[in-house]
Amino acid sequence: MVKEKKEEIKDEDKDEEVSKELIKKAKKESLDTKKVKKTKKEEASPKDGEKTLAEKKKALLEKVAKLKEKVEETSTEDLKEKVKAKKKTDMLIPLEDYVKAGIYLGTKAVTPDMKPFVYRRRADGLAIFNTDLIDAKLKEGIEYLNKFEPEDVILVCKRQAGWKAVKMFSHLTGIKVFTKKYPAGILTNSQLPDFFENELTIVADSWLDKNALNDTLKVNKKVLMICDTNNFAKGADQIIIGNNKHVKSLGVIFYLLAREYCKAKKIQAEIPDLEWWTGETE
Repeated sequence: MVKEKKEEIKDEDKDEEVSKELIKKAKKESLDTKKVKKTKKEEASPKDGEKTLAEKKKALLEKVAKLKEKVEETSTEDLKEKVKAKKKTDMLIPLEDYVKAGIYLGTKAVTPDMKPFVYRRRADGLAIFNTDLIDAKLKEGIEYLNKFEPEDVILVCKRQAGWKAVKMFSHLTGIKVFTKKYPAGILTNSQLPDFFENELTIVADSWLDKNALNDTLKVNKKVLMICDTNNFAKGADQIIIGNNKHVKSLGVIFYLLAREYCKAKKIQAEIPDLEWWTGETE
């Protein structure tokens, strides 16, 4: 009986200990939960002295607005004018001289080769070259021509409108020129007394000067070709675009070729003014 009593007391003690442990554990879990909630709350709300995201954004926008006021804004039109002015200063001759010579005027026919260089069509159907591209292709043509020595180049121009300019070009540069008629086989038949072995042929018009062009291609020599909107550029290693039908436009082209070639080769020559080449002065 005494033994049973002792066992009951022990069981009660154990139950009490278990209860204490459970209470202790519950309190700990409650404290941990409070800590987590507090931490999350602290993360969600800024500490004293710190700005919220919205406040930071607002402050940044205000700063940007102030900076914008200080910076002098350039209008789109002003920028366009500056770009145009820069282009004009970089051109071989002033834009006005290109326009005055009518170098930008093409024909009513436009070949696939020339289509990328056409700016628009006039009301009368004439295709108009882009003057910026005319200047760019002239620079490329000049750079290409400058690689060759005078004795290795011939210029063929059957069109009468270009005779005055090409003769002066020949006089200044020493490059051989054929105008009224190109002697057949002069580049291909070594038995001919006037046989000429060249490295480059300048062709003023691929249609009128097709015999010289074909002979040059037969002997695998280089071709620098002046192309109007109705010309095909087949066979050309380098092209110059522009009106190849008129005295003034051909005068501009050969004036620039002569001027830059003499400069590159250090040829001392008195080059007439542009007005002489375009026929405005004799």
